[in-house]
Amino acid sequence: MPHYTVHIREEALDGTVEPKLISALADAVGAVYGQEFRRLVGVDLIGVPQHRRGVGGDPVDHDAPLVTLSMREAAYHVPEVPDAPARLVVATTDALAGVLGEAVREQVVVTIVGVPDGRTGVGGAVA
Repeated sequence: MPHYTVHIREEALDGTVEPKLISALADAVGAVYGQEFRRLVGVDLIGVPQHRRGVGGDPVDHDAPLVTLSMREAAYHVPEVPDAPARLVVATTDALAGVLGEAVREQVVVTIVGVPDGRTGVGGAVA
């Protein structure tokens, strides 16, 4: 299951942004792997108070989302989806910029994490 963890400035989360971000990130995975994958996407939005976020050793007062997308390593090497990691970085960045505004684009950091087979589980069983 594709899973996003997004660390974002708490002040950016106002009750209307959350459903838009969750939907846009699910759409990002769907744009790369097909819409049937959209329903599998999990998203956690983690608000970080403004004074607890810094870049380059300095506190920041703007949105600078840190995004991690985690899923099975094999999904990044499917022949039907060439350049999947690069496409996911672009689609994820586009999703955030689409919801939060173009000014955030240059601040978005996306990390793609591959989980080896046998290292995930669902319902107490290795999947």
